Amino acid sequence: MNIILFGPPGAGKGTQADILVKFYELHKVSTGDLLRDEIKNNTDVGNKIKLLMDRGELVPDDIINNLITKILSKKKFDNRLIFDGYPRNLNQAKKLDLLLKEYKQRISSVFSLEVNRESIIKRVIGRQICSSCGLIFNKYYRPAISKNHTCDPKYLNKRSDDNESTIINRFETWSDKTLPILNYYKQQNLLHQINGMGEINEIFEKIHVIIASLEA
Repeated sequence: MNIILFGPPGAGKGTQADILVKFYELHKVSTGDLLRDEIKNNTDVGNKIKLLMDRGELVPDDIINNLITKILSKKKFDNRLIFDGYPRNLNQAKKLDLLLKEYKQRISSVFSLEVNRESIIKRVIGRQICSSCGLIFNKYYRPAISKNHTCDPKYLNKRSDDNESTIINRFETWSDKTLPILNYYKQQNLLHQINGMGEINEIFEKIHVIIASLEA
């Protein structure tokens, strides 16, 4: 199966994607990871991507789509993908359909985590990342305490862009660009909207139940 997972910044999309990857033995496709890999590997495309990002410009759809094509062309990933952060606009969604058809694959289901703006703000501005062990905490929802974190508190840091004004802009941009994509998949009867306000395991269970019903 191939799955697409949507959710605004801070909705827990990445966490659910990681759980689904392990449970169903899928391969996660994150455009952010793909772009960073190209830059890290110092490819021609990577150098172009770095130049664009350094200028604060968006990476064009054709570059993103070419990276996605590379993934779809690998037989070991046939119908074993979960897309996290792609497609980002309606043109990319339509292009993905064409690519999947070319490689004789299809989208099984599309999940959208629904979380209100106020909760997103608290999730993001409260986020703390340990620079020593890499664990992620939240001072409002899951604070780092001795029972769940053994590193010195001095290693807990915030991302530079984890501030209220930035997250509001990102949330509004996400809403504007994603709504047409959600409608696109809704018309194909692929969209499942999930309440993303619960506990991590509760959200996963909702997704799992829907996947199980589709496979039955």
